[in-house]
Amino acid sequence: MAQRAAICWGILGAGGIAHRFARSLAHEPGSVLAAISCRTPAKAEAFAREFGVERVYTDVDGEDSGHRQLLADSDIDAIYLALPHGLHHMWALRTLEAGKAVLCEKPAMLSATEMREVAAVSHAHGALFMEAMKVRFEPAYRELRRLLDAGAIGEVTRVEARLLGEADLQALEASSYYFDPVQGGVLLDMGTYCASWLADLLPADLAVTRVERACVHGVDVWDRAEFAAPNGVTALLECGCDRPGPRTARVVGTKGVIEVNLPHRPDALRIACPVDAEPREVRMPYEVDDFYPQIAHFCGLVRTGAGESPIMPPAASVRCAEILDAIRNG
Repeated sequence: MAQRAAICWGILGAGGIAHRFARSLAHEPGSVLAAISCRTPAKAEAFAREFGVERVYTDVDGEDSGHRQLLADSDIDAIYLALPHGLHHMWALRTLEAGKAVLCEKPAMLSATEMREVAAVSHAHGALFMEAMKVRFEPAYRELRRLLDAGAIGEVTRVEARLLGEADLQALEASSYYFDPVQGGVLLDMGTYCASWLADLLPADLAVTRVERACVHGVDVWDRAEFAAPNGVTALLECGCDRPGPRTARVVGTKGVIEVNLPHRPDALRIACPVDAEPREVRMPYEVDDFYPQIAHFCGLVRTGAGESPIMPPAASVRCAEILDAIRNG
């Protein structure tokens, strides 16, 4: 299949995450940010001025006409879906049905059921869908996978992914959908990164053995879940926005341990195994920034007409969602 000369991008949503994406996309050769869609005209126009976007689509009838016009734009090849979590399902389906590739901000969907439907539509329409699980594309994570595949710490027996921090809960309540009872909560916001570690590194038959949770206004602000598999492998997932704590992933093997900082954007590893006299630190800086590697990967898929990513296929997003579902139901 002939490669595309350039990829024309459109973005649904003009919030903070869309700004970060646009800044990173500017470093990707052969890609053009051609269109932005946002319900608020002033916000869309400001975004367009900042990033030199020529086509601006906004609501004129209160029925998401801007988003629908963007999806009808025949020049657009790929969409970055930067809307709130609760809107991902509807707009991912509409975008795929329009035949456009979708890079969807995490969490891809609110449940495994939603994600399975999106995966089916992606396959049926031959349109690429990938969750923007940036952690899997960072150099530090790729180095971790290389070490594990090479048997550097033997067989993996436990994975711990912990992402904790003390946020201003009043500010979150006032300025975002964080406390929305449907799409809010720390498990969807930060726990999804931790779930990706478990989904990628551990067997599929993990089962929840214990769940603890703290809530504010009925929405989770801290979750801690233990898992076990029949073969003796165990796991821990902990995320929280109401308390300080570790922001690390720890992979335990039969011959050593690897600890990685910042599970959502790793850039360093600490390796302790018998072949080393003492633990060694490995720094792995980002390529451009923490968004760029996933963007470069996705653009390569679009150019070659790939149906899915070998690193973050829809099945991987289903697995992540299943882990979060199991915690909520635990």
